Amino acid sequence: RSQVRSLSSRATSRALVAAVASAARRVSARYEQYLERSFPRFYLLYSTFKTGIQALFLEAKEIRKIKSKMSQQQLSTQQLPYREMERLRQFWVPGADCVPSCWRQFRRDVLKAIPIGIIAIPPFANFLVIVLMYFFPRQLLIRYFWTPKQQQEFLDAYDCIRRDSYPDVLRGLALAAGSLPEPQPRELLQQLCAQVQGGAQPHLAQLLAVRSLFSGSVLALNRLRVDHVRALSQVLFLTPYLPAFVLRHRLWSHVLEIQHLDRALLHLGLGQLSEEELRAACYLRGLNSTHLGQAECRAWLGQWLRLSCELQASEASLLAHSMVLLSLNY
Repeated sequence: RSQVRSLSSRATSRALVAAVASAARRVSARYEQYLERSFPRFYLLYSTFKTGIQALFLEAKEIRKIKSKMSQQQLSTQQLPYREMERLRQFWVPGADCVPSCWRQFRRDVLKAIPIGIIAIPPFANFLVIVLMYFFPRQLLIRYFWTPKQQQEFLDAYDCIRRDSYPDVLRGLALAAGSLPEPQPRELLQQLCAQVQGGAQPHLAQLLAVRSLFSGSVLALNRLRVDHVRALSQVLFLTPYLPAFVLRHRLWSHVLEIQHLDRALLHLGLGQLSEEELRAACYLRGLNSTHLGQAECRAWLGQWLRLSCELQASEASLLAHSMVLLSLNY
């Protein structure tokens, strides 16, 4: 009899929980209909927040699957397919063998998301969250809670910050070129800098012709001047206010990460990328793709991949500088 009572009590509890959940869904649906009807602009922010929460949890679930696969098959990050490698880069978790730049993005997102998540816990507290989304979206919210219009505006803003460092990179490159002892390579690199500063696009053959200068000379990452390294760090959205040896290591790690992604992307094929993936890939590599057509993005990314997959790890300095040389005049 006690077992029967226990089972009956559990069934009653489940029915009560199901009834409460069903009532909450009905209230929520009516609430959303009211917002959409009466406050369409407010509803856009609300729906963006709701969709962002769902996307955040789905992405965390997908990351767990990738990590489980890596553990079971004993795979490193570099052995993953492109999309899984890119997912880990965007959303890194402790235990994955990704480079530090992934952790920085994850840490920034978590620090922004925790206060918003706490505020949103009480019933109908999303009103306050939506007010924050309206007034301080870029400062307080992670990318999951940006509207499509905000995403484009904020990418443009970050690209302007990145482009402010381009003249410093080119000046540092020209200064280093002037100290090269061999006259012919020095002239080739100086001509390349002048061509880019004059508004022209460099050809892939021109970049490959000077590749040897970026591995064992003053242009190698471990021998660049500190101010030159700081400018390159800003181009790659890395904090420049750190000791020189930390900056060099972070810069090297970030460029190698991009090169691993490039090889995985080449294996996948550019034709397999969606428009969103294509634009994100270009933006990561220095090109502001928000105002370009798909054909332009695909042509630029194809040129980048041909260069990246030709270079060795010791020539990472050329790849870092190419983010400026190939994208400056777009």
